[in-house]
Amino acid sequence: MICNKELNLTEISWKLHYSSVAHLSTQFKKVTGITPSRFKHLECNGLLPSPMCEL
Repeated sequence: MICNKELNLTEISWKLHYSSVAHLSTQFKKVTGITPSRFKHLECNGLLPSPMCEL
């Protein structure tokens, strides 16, 4: 969802039934090792390996 850039992080958290953006961000960082904001920045600049977008 972050790779598609159609929704912002707040909308993504609502769509995935998270209680808050903070909860989504914490879970995302546990799985990927980076924050959603950092992921979006790196992905937008083509700096992430393609398998990261499949998480």
